[in-house]
Amino acid sequence: MRAPLDSTAPFDSTLPFLREGYSFVSARCDAMGTDVFTSRMLLRPVTFLRGEEAAGLFYDDGLFTREAAMPPSVQLLLQDKGSVQALDGSAHRHRKHAFLSLMGDGAMRRLGEIFDEEWAAMLEAITEPSRIVVHGLAREILTRTACRWAGIPLGRTDLPRLRDELGEMVDQAGRFGVRNWYAQRRRHSTEKWARGLIEEVRNGTVDPPEGTALSVFARLPDVDGHLLPPKIAAVELINILRPTVAVDRFIVFAAHALHQYPLWRTAFAGGDESDLEPFVQEVRRFYPYFPVVPARARKAFEWRGHHFDVGDWVVLDLYGTCHDPRIWQDPDSFRPERFRGFRWEEHPNTLIAQGAGRHADNHRCPGEWSTVELLRRATWELAHADFEVPAQDLSIPLNEFPTLPRSGFVVHYRPSPG
Repeated sequence: MRAPLDSTAPFDSTLPFLREGYSFVSARCDAMGTDVFTSRMLLRPVTFLRGEEAAGLFYDDGLFTREAAMPPSVQLLLQDKGSVQALDGSAHRHRKHAFLSLMGDGAMRRLGEIFDEEWAAMLEAITEPSRIVVHGLAREILTRTACRWAGIPLGRTDLPRLRDELGEMVDQAGRFGVRNWYAQRRRHSTEKWARGLIEEVRNGTVDPPEGTALSVFARLPDVDGHLLPPKIAAVELINILRPTVAVDRFIVFAAHALHQYPLWRTAFAGGDESDLEPFVQEVRRFYPYFPVVPARARKAFEWRGHHFDVGDWVVLDLYGTCHDPRIWQDPDSFRPERFRGFRWEEHPNTLIAQGAGRHADNHRCPGEWSTVELLRRATWELAHADFEVPAQDLSIPLNEFPTLPRSGFVVHYRPSPG
């Protein structure tokens, strides 16, 4: 048996997906009364999934693999070949353990403290009333934060160039053609720089602090006990830096939420941080980050009356699951209070903006912890900053991947006297 076909685009859904964006999958699931349907994307047969049960299924590594699942235009910007996300089984668990080792409580505190220092330094350097685009401000601060946290000497890094290259990897991941190719070319420059750092650590020229990303990946053996090739170690170092800088979008969304729902800014500015984490989690659930994630079926099986064959291309709706009314009451309203007392381990397949499942068991992104830490700090700083929000276009287009408010979120900043 096969799931129903998307009758609105019986031949290929690529153009409707690009036109409708984040709402594409859920609109069809709702219309057909199902959590699974079939179509074609890029002329390839594809099965779309949505919902909590589907997320649990999709993140079962016994059923699905990430190998060769992403379109090359996306993979070459966001992961590249040989990265942890492209691995399965013992090789994935071994590499994933290295990432998880970077996300302990102490490392998260250090990350947050570095972010606070960089935020303060950035604003202290502004001595006159200024117009600031929050997206650009956040990207600048996060690039410096990511490098310091990863153990990368700032004096050996062209920070503006690195900022732009890391940003382009995210900005152009959902695009095709010249802009995507240009971002891939710029990524080659980043990889060359990162390989150089890995080699300098291995020959003793650079000695990063123990437990930092540069130290861990420069010295990490693969599952067979051999040091990772410098190219792969460089890719994994970038897989720490790029997602950290990509938190700039969540920071813009936090600024947007504080402006649109000013009672929360008033509470935080008054010193009440009891709902700070619920606010952050609601930002991650409510706002559009990445719309979907792909995989391929590892073996033949059936689910909900649909037969999956080995190698079938399958796409999970991240945004739609985060807005599924069966999971979230009034899902299109911004309500941080829904996350009071929320425990990830009890609901691993509901808040899936950065993946489903459990961090230690499958492909769920370990960067969730750093995202939450950075977003907590940024929300607090935004609530206390002397920012005024002028009139601007704060609409968020749902047919751009990844998306942002059209203005990038502009503020007027008045530095404190003296």
